[in-house]
Amino acid sequence: MASPAWPRLAYSAALYALSPLIGWRIWREQVPTYSRLQRLGICLGTLPPAPRIWLHCASVGEVRAARPLIEGLLARYPAHSLLLTTMTATGAEQVHALISEQTPTDQARLAHRFLPLDFPGAAKRFVHSVQPELAILFETELWPNVIHACHQQGVPVAVVNGRLSPRAFKRYQHLRPLMASTLAEISWLAAKSPADAERFNALGCSTDITSVVGSLKFELVTTGKAIKEGEHLLQQWGARPVWVAGSTRDGEEALLLKAHRQLLQSYPDALLVLVPRHPQRFDEVAKLCQTEGWVFSRRSQQQPATQQTQVYLGDTLGELAMLYAAGRVAFVGGSLVPLGGHNVLEPAALGRPVLSGPSIENFDDVAEPLQAVGALTLVDSPEALARALVGYFADPARAQQAGQAGREAIEAQKGALARTLNGLAVLLPQ
Repeated sequence: MASPAWPRLAYSAALYALSPLIGWRIWREQVPTYSRLQRLGICLGTLPPAPRIWLHCASVGEVRAARPLIEGLLARYPAHSLLLTTMTATGAEQVHALISEQTPTDQARLAHRFLPLDFPGAAKRFVHSVQPELAILFETELWPNVIHACHQQGVPVAVVNGRLSPRAFKRYQHLRPLMASTLAEISWLAAKSPADAERFNALGCSTDITSVVGSLKFELVTTGKAIKEGEHLLQQWGARPVWVAGSTRDGEEALLLKAHRQLLQSYPDALLVLVPRHPQRFDEVAKLCQTEGWVFSRRSQQQPATQQTQVYLGDTLGELAMLYAAGRVAFVGGSLVPLGGHNVLEPAALGRPVLSGPSIENFDDVAEPLQAVGALTLVDSPEALARALVGYFADPARAQQAGQAGREAIEAQKGALARTLNGLAVLLPQ
């Protein structure tokens, strides 16, 4: 039975009303080598050869999490090319970094474009231009007009690593008619957990097309190059205690610097590698370090971390895994401020003990197995963070044990990739 059209029409009208605000945001999220008309489904340029699979990821974190799936699709469907889309400029940079690490043959089968704004005409133009044999949306990228355009043009749509946090579920409940009509037009929803599946079903997704496959985040692959380069940096810095704070957010760096100042009381030669999540904040964080009187170096300016350096600012893109590998202990940001956290698996996969603030609701499913084996510790203040760091640096054997336990926990949780690829094969036979 066809889903009602009125919720989507009302949603589209609201988008048009908000278009000035949306346009400003898109103006900011831009890469100079891309035409802004891509946001309207125009000027997509030369696309990779048909037949095509289209995979959409919102931004940096989703691209990283989708890497095993991307490489799995390339291996399983050698006759197909893969078009990757993102919403953000940082996501675009992450895709280009991923493509650069593939073989020349696979590089020719990969391309990136920006997803158009979810206006009806833009969505229709995009799907018509790309003509994918399969559309794959990562996590919670439920764009009603894009999905409807695929439905109208006979393109099966799969939502993989389907995630719906309790907070997002409450918001979507206010839009249940729209979500129900949108979910009625997808072909398969691969939820990462039973709780996520239940929330999608409560919004109107049929249980007949819902599967629980586990989290693709556990399938992450850390490249040998990143590990080698990170450990080379660590060797350059010597035996001093080094900790890495990755994906930090606005208001969090000041707290981390406070914790580092306390750590220096016990370990005066300690080094903090500070990696803000968003490049537009790199200069802002550098100014904060300068204002507070820190001796700091900027990686983007190729400034070395000398013995006098207290803070090493990782103000580059695509190097987070390498920088995590350059530390003895990792802190994952977006968690000392109430933003839901970021991916704690990245440093855990490198064998590093992981610290996080209490706000990890966006990653509670992947955090739980790490907490259970002592690989992840939650801290709720700069003081608690400093104490945890002192504990690990005072007992290297415990830090190594926690790191190894994290690696083993990740290995035990794997399997989602195979289940996801098998589910997609029903929609796109090999």
